[in-house]
Amino acid sequence: MAEIIAITNQKGGVGKTTTAVNLAAGLALCEKKALLIDLDPQGNASSGLGFNKKEYAPSIYHVLLELLPLEKTIKETSVKNLFLAGAGPELIGAEIELTQVVGRENRLKGALKNLPSDFDYIIIDCPPSLGLLTINALTAANRLLLPIQAEYYALEGLAQFIETFNHVRATINPALKLEGGIITMFDARMILSNQVKDEISKFFGPNIFGSVIPRSIRLAEAPGFGQPIFQYDAKSKGADAYLALAKELIGRCEQPPQPAPHAQETGVPT
Repeated sequence: MAEIIAITNQKGGVGKTTTAVNLAAGLALCEKKALLIDLDPQGNASSGLGFNKKEYAPSIYHVLLELLPLEKTIKETSVKNLFLAGAGPELIGAEIELTQVVGRENRLKGALKNLPSDFDYIIIDCPPSLGLLTINALTAANRLLLPIQAEYYALEGLAQFIETFNHVRATINPALKLEGGIITMFDARMILSNQVKDEISKFFGPNIFGSVIPRSIRLAEAPGFGQPIFQYDAKSKGADAYLALAKELIGRCEQPPQPAPHAQETGVPT
């Protein structure tokens, strides 16, 4: 069975989509068959892989609202082993339309359950909110990754998100695991970045990923060319960081689970 991993943070501008695109590409580079699902109405994950988000059809919208089989939306990307289920402009209205749908929080889960393809990893890029699209991702996923930028307001709203995560796990998806936090936009030269990194590490404890994503102009430029960082600049620090993150995630997912020490002390669910 595929590992289904939701990448989300209710705070925008934290490197969520950058992480979704480049983590998925990194997994593909590690010879894992990966599917990236663009669940964000902004469609940036789709354009970040070279697709025109205004013309992507059929899209994930048709899966959620019209019960179109998910495989009909999947397209090959320019990266070997990496596939995309993209977002079209109609996804903007999906939050409102889903409110009228019976079993609305299970639409993506049902689509993934019926997906015949043999993917190793399914990465879901969520919108920067806690609406029905994100709830669909949390209901369908078995692991959750939380990108957090190394800046002053990094922990703002995090407690609320953890509360939502706990509610989803208690009422809808008991299999959901908070795999960990990923520190993004890190600048080792700045005292503030190091201080925030220490605070984030204390909050997550053993759940924090060791791979840290640096602040990088090359990472910022790559989406404009419709390429993951490995195609745009394979020798950059950003490429090294996301490849390390992919390998770290594979190591976590493909090894027997180990009890997390001091999990009670961090307050972060495991």
